[in-house]
Amino acid sequence: MRTCNILSIAGSDPSGGAGIQADLKTFSALGGYGMSVVTALTAQSTVGVTAVQEVPAEFVTRQLDTLLTDAQVDAVKIGMLGSAGVVGAVVKALDSYAPPNVVVDPVMVAKSGDRLLAPEAIAAVRADLLPRADLVTPNLPEAAELLGENERRDLSSMREQAERLLELGAKRVLLKGGHLSGQSSTDLLVTPDGLTETFSAERIPTRNTHGTGCTLSSAIAALRPQRRSYSEAVRDAKDYLTEALRHADELDAGRGKGPVHHFHRWWGSEA
Repeated sequence: MRTCNILSIAGSDPSGGAGIQADLKTFSALGGYGMSVVTALTAQSTVGVTAVQEVPAEFVTRQLDTLLTDAQVDAVKIGMLGSAGVVGAVVKALDSYAPPNVVVDPVMVAKSGDRLLAPEAIAAVRADLLPRADLVTPNLPEAAELLGENERRDLSSMREQAERLLELGAKRVLLKGGHLSGQSSTDLLVTPDGLTETFSAERIPTRNTHGTGCTLSSAIAALRPQRRSYSEAVRDAKDYLTEALRHADELDAGRGKGPVHHFHRWWGSEA
């Protein structure tokens, strides 16, 4: 069988835990051939973000046109976009090339609390990008910001908020409950036909959670062409992330919130 080509459209993280670096590791770990279009450069470590350099929208368009006129893409993961202009460039490319399996992770704030999406770009994500998403994967703070509502604190109100995100045009919403308390982390997958599925996993006791959102969304993108449905892809992606978190403390990548272990299946317990 042909190896699936998975494209990450996202920002760069020099520490390797998030952004395109985490996406490419995840694609490779799950059997996909990774490609990337860089939307922003960050000066970033496990401690925080000290600077962001936006890539001009015109150059994002040049990257996308050059790649998509040549390569077949089987899924797209969209992460940090940074500005309204870059959102517009990505939307135009989605309309022109119609790649399948578009997974949008609406990255707004880093784990360190540093903002990664300009306030004026949120409206562009809401109005233009979400209607082109086959799946959108916000966490609770991101969902609240997209909707202009308070952050939800329980599964019942999470479901209501996910349904309102569907009304913005996304075909499916995976609302992540990692910010809730408790011994398990529960996400909700909601579709316009009324189907709601719950995906729960053990909450792993580690501070090394940098890039978990990037990793989950890129895992779903990598797995969707290899699975029969988004439900199966989400289930297996969450299992992969849980094990990557379980092995995260085997790495020593910095003094702050370190990365998850993307290659835990291959490097062994002595990594």
